[in-house]
Amino acid sequence: MTDEEIDDVDEAILYALQEDARNMSSGDIAERTDTSDSTVRKRIQQLESDGIIKGYSANVDYQKSGYPLRMLLYCTASIPERGDRIPDILEIDGVVSVQELVTGEQNLLVTVVGESDSDITPVAQKLLDMGLTVADEVLVRSHETTPFGKFDSETHAQNDS
Repeated sequence: MTDEEIDDVDEAILYALQEDARNMSSGDIAERTDTSDSTVRKRIQQLESDGIIKGYSANVDYQKSGYPLRMLLYCTASIPERGDRIPDILEIDGVVSVQELVTGEQNLLVTVVGESDSDITPVAQKLLDMGLTVADEVLVRSHETTPFGKFDSETHAQNDS
């Protein structure tokens, strides 16, 4: 992790980047945090080098882009190797995310997108071929995200009062 704890400025930077990293300039963030543009750039570089910011990605609406099916596959892998399986699972065509679960029998959650059932079925078969058990399948209608509120100093201050 980091040598220093994350402070309010780091949290505000993280919140702003989660809101809209593509259109949020370091100057915009500097205004929000009452710091300089160069301070924000240095903080972002530090957050990246510490692995707190792992990267930047687009939030794709798969349904609008021609892939209307989003399927959650709850899988079981042996506990010692479940984390080691993640890179191989991410290589499967159609898989967009894998989450390691630490409670319950199902310990991997694999998210797959596709045009039809014929896109999803081969993914499940590949997971089985890897020695995983597919315990449950859930079809998702919608998926929305929001920035983590604890990083928003204004919301955090309101909740504390």
